[in-house]
Amino acid sequence: MAHANKWMIDPNDAVMLLIDHQSGLFQLVKDIELPILRSHVTALAKVARLAKIPTFTTASVPDGPNGPLIPEIHQSNPDAVYIPRTGQINAWDNPAWVKAIEETKRKTLLIAGTLTSVCMSFPTLSALVAGYKVFTIVDASGNWSKMATDLTVARVAQAGAMPIDTYAVLAELMSTWNRPDAMDFAAVMVDHIVPPYRALMESYDKAQSVQKVGRETKLDRLEAAK
Repeated sequence: MAHANKWMIDPNDAVMLLIDHQSGLFQLVKDIELPILRSHVTALAKVARLAKIPTFTTASVPDGPNGPLIPEIHQSNPDAVYIPRTGQINAWDNPAWVKAIEETKRKTLLIAGTLTSVCMSFPTLSALVAGYKVFTIVDASGNWSKMATDLTVARVAQAGAMPIDTYAVLAELMSTWNRPDAMDFAAVMVDHIVPPYRALMESYDKAQSVQKVGRETKLDRLEAAK
């Protein structure tokens, strides 16, 4: 029997946690362009649904200056569960949040949050103490400065979390191209993470078409007409 790779994500043991991706907090983000951040968060919501991973969201004082969650998350993943909290800065200090995670019986947490140095890192450190394996999704967790992000990544990694990017999360959850929904994963990849991959796919499709129906440009006829 093959042993599980403790350094990689097991989709059957994973929970996606999207924390405080709020319109007000997004205005403080300086270490990643906002359209890219929003797109990465949307990608995580979509891929979690494709991989059938329980997904929980929460927001810090959404009726105050931090603002509401960006709507793309729940639009992209209607199965995601929003868990309100009563003022706690660290989402892990909310008993309802911890209870929801515990009830999944899963022990691997995929965490992204804005701001990185607070909303992502505090629950990460708490979850590690509680015995969870944690992957921190850095490029879906905007922060107020690059220095703050660098410090936070070092802090959570030293504590035992594994920093990761959105593309790697998608690839590990997808696992294989030999699956019926492979192109659904590819669509998320192209639409939200690596748009240039669309050109590669278009070129491949054209090459396949040439093999089936022949060349579109009849160079032999052009030569004959000279």
